[in-house]
Amino acid sequence: MPDHPIQGLMKTTMESIKEMVDVNTIVGDPVESLDGQVIIPISRVSFGFASGGSEFKGTNGNNNNEQHSSGENKLPFGGGTGAGVSIQPVAFIVVGNGNMKLLPVDQNANILNSILDLIPKMTSGIQNKLKGNEAKGKNADNCDNS
Repeated sequence: MPDHPIQGLMKTTMESIKEMVDVNTIVGDPVESLDGQVIIPISRVSFGFASGGSEFKGTNGNNNNEQHSSGENKLPFGGGTGAGVSIQPVAFIVVGNGNMKLLPVDQNANILNSILDLIPKMTSGIQNKLKGNEAKGKNADNCDNS
C-alpha cells in the first residue's frame, strides 16, 4: 500500500522538530567570563505538535477519483501540520573559584535562596550575642565580688 499523504506531512514536521531539539537547547553552551568563571544557562523547553488531513469527494457528490497505476481509486487530499516551541530560561550554573552556584531566574526562588543563605548567618549572630551576654554577666559578677 502506498504511503498516505498525511505520513509525508508528519515526517517533515517531525524532522524539523528533531533539528530544533538537542541537548544545547536545554543545557546551553558554557560561556567563560573575563574572571575565569564558567556560566552555563539552563532552560525549560516545551513543544506542541498537531497534524491532520482529509480526503474529499467531488463537488457533485460523485467521486472525482484519480486512477492509480495500480488501479486503486485515490481521493483528493488536504492536510496540514503545525508545531510550536516555547523556551524559557530557568537558571544559570556558575562554576569558578572553587565554587559552584545555581542562580535561578525566578524572583520567588531568589527570595527563598536568600532566606536560606541568611539563616546560618542569623543563627551564628544569635549564638555570638548570647555568648557575649554570658561573658558580660560573668564579668559583672566578678566586679561585684571584689
